[in-house]
Amino acid sequence: MRTSRWTALGVLATSMLMTILDGSIVTVAMPAIQDDLGFSPVGLSWVVNAYLIAFGSLLLLSGRLGDLLGRKRMFLVGTALFTAASVLAGFAASPGVLIAARFLQGVGSAMSSAVGLGILVTLFAEPRERAKAFAVFSFTGAAGASIGQVLGGLLTEALAWNWIFFINLPIGLAALLVALPALPADRPATTRGGADLLGALLVTSGLMTGIYAVVKIEEHGAASAHTLGLGALALALLAGFLVRQATAAEPLMPLRVLRSRSVAGANLVQMLMVAALFSFQILVALYMQQVLGYGAAKTGLAMLPAAAVIGAVSLGLSARLIARFGERAVLLTGIVLLVGVLGLLTRTPVHASYAVDLLPVMLLAAGFGLALPALTALGMSGAKEEDAGLASGLFNTTQQIGMALGIAVLSTLAAARTDSLTAAGRPAAEALTGGYHLAFAVGAGLLVAAFAAAFTLLRTEKPAGRELTMAA
Repeated sequence: MRTSRWTALGVLATSMLMTILDGSIVTVAMPAIQDDLGFSPVGLSWVVNAYLIAFGSLLLLSGRLGDLLGRKRMFLVGTALFTAASVLAGFAASPGVLIAARFLQGVGSAMSSAVGLGILVTLFAEPRERAKAFAVFSFTGAAGASIGQVLGGLLTEALAWNWIFFINLPIGLAALLVALPALPADRPATTRGGADLLGALLVTSGLMTGIYAVVKIEEHGAASAHTLGLGALALALLAGFLVRQATAAEPLMPLRVLRSRSVAGANLVQMLMVAALFSFQILVALYMQQVLGYGAAKTGLAMLPAAAVIGAVSLGLSARLIARFGERAVLLTGIVLLVGVLGLLTRTPVHASYAVDLLPVMLLAAGFGLALPALTALGMSGAKEEDAGLASGLFNTTQQIGMALGIAVLSTLAAARTDSLTAAGRPAAEALTGGYHLAFAVGAGLLVAAFAAAFTLLRTEKPAGRELTMAA
């Protein structure tokens, strides 16, 4: 049983790695995709947006359906759909086919990712082992972006952009073959009135509308009628969803899950952290390429030290620190290190030395390895077993919302600052650097807010030794 549990963890981590790799690997290959398929600049953004909208809007629904229909079944179907859609994307010969395939990839990713943490908390009941499992899972997600940039650059330059999608076929098939015997068969929750179809419609349409509005901010502006109108509609739909959940006999999302202070606080902290750290994962790569002149493969290799220290801390240190000091203390320490990451990035010069200006930033990224496992444990700590899929879907949903907000807000601020400096007559590299500095500073501010929220909202927990409980 012990071996099969760790094998199951390997399957779940592989699925997470495939999802994260897909996101970062695509960004590196975008110029080649545009040249080959004839995308317009606006149309090219939908290679990312189609995936993000489907993925982010369906996580909560997928998590709850996993509780109702079986989490193993949801994981298998989602992985199979993602793998098939990846093959379709690789063979795409027109923009429309690629965008449709990316949407289907997002649907499959939502189905498999939403239940991953829910399966983990049922597999690993002993606190120390659960901390180790969360460390492995979190490392996979944090390191996947760096690995994806290296792999995307190598595949695109050595073969063709199609192979960034074809590579998912052997990984997906292997994950399915191992998952069938390794993942535990779970008993679906019983419901008297069936699934809450109205609640599902409200939350999915609300999240889809909201994420669409956010990803289009850079095109239309934050104060435009387009953004404000769609934002208001999304809020109205989500408010309707909450009202429905408070009154439905069999709610899609029982509101009891939000009564746990750890769950609610951890999701808020995660949203702020992910929004801030978009500037590290994406804008640092853009700074290297657009200002320092690095190629795609060199950029990925330059970020590998970050993946290495994240892995060393996540896998070798975080579980022991959590067992000794508790999740809250480890989370706060990790956030402090990440504030240092973005603080240093606000001082990077136009002609930066990697060893002097960037390598210290990569090493301080060890804060990811502390913060993410602790935050994941807190985000799942208040869920009953029958709500594990829902709590997992909620945690992943706030992650995607934070990512969408980070992309929209920080990239818009960076672009506006760059335009202002260019208009003032500054050289292109200096103007770009100034724009990135502003985004890094705002990101550091978001991390300070995350620290304050974690310090205020998250209770000091006993180090290890507690079971999942739900606040009454």
